[in-house]
Amino acid sequence: MKRVAVILISFVLSASVSAQEETLINGPIENGGFGGPVVKFSQVQNKFAVLAGGYGGWLINHSFMIGGGGYGLVNNIKAPLAAHFYYGTPNDLSIEFGYGGLVLEYIGQPDMLVHYSVSALIGAGGVGYGYYPDFNNSFYDNADHSSAFFVLEPAAGAELNVTRFFRINGGISYRLVAGAQLPWISNSDLSSLSGYLTFKFGKF
Repeated sequence: MKRVAVILISFVLSASVSAQEETLINGPIENGGFGGPVVKFSQVQNKFAVLAGGYGGWLINHSFMIGGGGYGLVNNIKAPLAAHFYYGTPNDLSIEFGYGGLVLEYIGQPDMLVHYSVSALIGAGGVGYGYYPDFNNSFYDNADHSSAFFVLEPAAGAELNVTRFFRINGGISYRLVAGAQLPWISNSDLSSLSGYLTFKFGKF
């Protein structure tokens, strides 16, 4: 019996010494970070839309980025005529649209002059109707004219190393919206393919 116990203990100890924990990131971690402006060309309610914003975050081992980003509609897209009559506003309504959230990105072969990146944004946003009641810069809207939504936006692009601290990234993304509840605007009106251009500044 003692011999059996000794053999079992020896087996357990040898197994624990030889076993190695597998992790996503092995070895020393090199830290960096970047951020920068982004412009996107897309569609909102089947109309040409320009969205501007930015993103950035913590860069791990030159390849994995954990951060955040946000974007908003910058060109004027008029609301459906039915919305104007429904809300009874004296001015033409425009669509207000924006979103943001957590961004995860993988940068492949970052030391090459031209390389690739894939990312995903997971977050929330808001859409609403509003108008400028006079000639000042105060924009009118209220809770009755808006709705929150969930958004998921995967993206893939090509990246150019311009300098050691500056990169240009361009590619395509798809914005998937769910949960929007606003008269005459559906989730499909806000979901769309986008082309984007990013200017990254930081420590890569």
